[in-house]
Amino acid sequence: MKKSIKRISLLLLICLPLLSYAAPTAPSILAFTATPSGDGGTTYSLSIKILLAMTLLTVLPALLMVMTSFTRVIIVLAILRQAIGLPNIPTGQVLLGISLLVTIFIMTPVFNQVNNVALQPYLDHKINEQTALLKAEEPFKKFMIAQTRKADLNLFLKMSGNTQVTSTDDVPMPVLMTSFVTSELKTAFEIGFILYVPFLIIDLVVASVLMSMGMMMLSPLVVSLPFKIMLFVLVNGWDLVLGSLASSFTH
Repeated sequence: MKKSIKRISLLLLICLPLLSYAAPTAPSILAFTATPSGDGGTTYSLSIKILLAMTLLTVLPALLMVMTSFTRVIIVLAILRQAIGLPNIPTGQVLLGISLLVTIFIMTPVFNQVNNVALQPYLDHKINEQTALLKAEEPFKKFMIAQTRKADLNLFLKMSGNTQVTSTDDVPMPVLMTSFVTSELKTAFEIGFILYVPFLIIDLVVASVLMSMGMMMLSPLVVSLPFKIMLFVLVNGWDLVLGSLASSFTH
């Protein structure tokens, strides 16, 4: 028995090099390739396109905040919730959902332009990736420039050393996004201040009445909260706030 096992093992050792030599070799696959195209651009392999798509998905929330109306909307709604006196109502998820819906409503003309000039021509193989990205930037740049204060834009242009820019079309995208976010923060806090004042007046009136009645142990916020909610409902506050936010953007 042992001799037969040894003979089989010896036979396998002799045939192993022949089997490895006869086995067909798998063709090598280049994972990342870039070949020049006929129109002067560059065509990338499928692996690079998948990598870029996955990277874009990871930074998509950040792009949503710095290139759309989302920043202004969610800050104003958060300040409004605090001004009414309900820091947890609506909940964060509901507030985020409302902000996303309002953002989609405001940005629909921009998205349609991107679809018409960049996405559809790319899907129809009329333009390459680089041209599609450049064409997709134009509607967003037009939208952001319309909302950006000139003082903020000049400040960041000066800080970046691009003082020779003569046209808004030549503004670098990182500079424009930074200026746009700064302007959006200022505008959001200005709108939030205007919304906060009526509710602050109600708090002051209720506090003065309670002090005059000698009810110093009773918190004014407890008494003023129903009046603030009633005022907000009677004036159709959600319609006014969301409608004003939507109309505050110019395309």
